Amino acid sequence: MNSFAGIFRRVLSALVVVFSVASVSFFLLATLPGDPARMVAGPQARPEDLARIRKELQLDKPLVARYGLFVKKLVHLGKGAGVAAHQDCGRASPLPGGYELHFNLGKSYQHNTPVAKEIATRFPRSVGLAVAGIFVQLLIGIVLGSIAAAKKGTNVDRFITSLSSLGVSAPTFLTAVLLQYLFAHRLRWLPLDGFGDTMFAHARAIILPALTLGLYGAAYFARLVRDEMITLLSQDFVRTARAKGASRLRAFVVHGLRGALLPLATAAGLELGALASGAAVTESIFRWPGLGHLGVDAVLNRDGPMVMGVVLVAASSVVVATAAIDIFGKWLHPFARETPGN
Repeated sequence: MNSFAGIFRRVLSALVVVFSVASVSFFLLATLPGDPARMVAGPQARPEDLARIRKELQLDKPLVARYGLFVKKLVHLGKGAGVAAHQDCGRASPLPGGYELHFNLGKSYQHNTPVAKEIATRFPRSVGLAVAGIFVQLLIGIVLGSIAAAKKGTNVDRFITSLSSLGVSAPTFLTAVLLQYLFAHRLRWLPLDGFGDTMFAHARAIILPALTLGLYGAAYFARLVRDEMITLLSQDFVRTARAKGASRLRAFVVHGLRGALLPLATAAGLELGALASGAAVTESIFRWPGLGHLGVDAVLNRDGPMVMGVVLVAASSVVVATAAIDIFGKWLHPFARETPGN
């Protein structure tokens, strides 16, 4: 019962956070200079056309009234009309009594298409890039961090630590440009940017942006794994295990590397949630058609509905990742289930 209540509180807290982010974003966008109607109608539009578009977009209403309409449209119940009557809705879930739950993100000013449709197309691409980036981060980070911990105090440890510091300090765009220059321009092994038209082309196109994200995160994960393992391997229970006959390799893997899984999984989960919502710089440089690239274009073009949609998905991704780590954290920790009171 307590477990269910805890999960309910976390879900409720997550909804409050997402709604708060959406509300703040709405008011920020509404107060920025510029005229969305002008963007929809074009620079040569007549004043009467601009007035008509403002009325259609409900931009002529007071700010508070527009906010109320935004909240009302965002999530609402419908009955009998079906999805056809809600073309801007991202989803319609059937409920008892013939009702349907609609998520209406509106229509993009720039693309003149439902925001939910654009996001549904872009989000899987950002998730794919995020998973590939996290894989690179974990692979390189765990290997380098483990080697540094095993060689603590040696030149190898100092070299890996310095390399990690350089990786964390290097701007993402600089890493991206260097990778493009080396692998696309000089060696011509991989495409410079783009998404590709086939599965094979997608696989080749994702390598450089995944490496860009992976190298930055791997530097942080390597430092994290190294520091956690050194701390754990200096504990009394490790010395006791060694005294009872445990080999150095077993103590290193079981008590050191395994013990570093919780902070590593926490960091990786948060990073995955952030990357799944769109890595704006990386996606823009490599012209990867994900949420990050979509969000940058929407901000530059003052496309309010699209910005709101991207913000909602981004906030939801991070909140879901955080909640999942919080709920399942004790199962990720190798000793959590052995600790009294857990």
